[in-house]
Amino acid sequence: MRLVSLAALTAALISAPALASDAHGTGKTKFDHHGGGHSTMTQADIVDTAVAAGQFNTLVAAVQAAGLVDTLKGDGPFTVFAPVDAAFAALPHGEVERLLMPENRHELTDLLTYHVVSGAITADQLAGQILSVETVEGSSVLIDATNGVRVGNAQVIQADIETSNGIIHVVDRVIIPTG
Repeated sequence: MRLVSLAALTAALISAPALASDAHGTGKTKFDHHGGGHSTMTQADIVDTAVAAGQFNTLVAAVQAAGLVDTLKGDGPFTVFAPVDAAFAALPHGEVERLLMPENRHELTDLLTYHVVSGAITADQLAGQILSVETVEGSSVLIDATNGVRVGNAQVIQADIETSNGIIHVVDRVIIPTG
């Protein structure tokens, strides 16, 4: 397993044979925030796409409660690993309600931003690799794309939903930070 950031992976997958470290010596780099070549003229943004899909009602409510709507409607690009409603329903009884309480906004924000990485990452870019990427929350999540795509404890069940400001990958579980 390699620890890479988004820019290094994008550069490696698009044009270079090897990954590079960042200038800070952390061994992490970031995906290119301007790549992807996706048309933005008629596509909805991440939030509007999630609302229209009808299977992310809990996620949308959580994004609203955390005050992240404007961020996820921003320029991006972002890659969102979006849990379906059933994924939230599988959390322990009362956990969603607890997270949505105003006094737990910081915890909710951390959980949601753990599902987001900077840059537009397609499943094809990840194919065949096991790597750790930095989330918007600030910690890393393991992605195993050697047999389908797993992100942390979740399986990608629908990949590459293009939006005007990034990509959504639908996951079957809420991704829980490991530490």
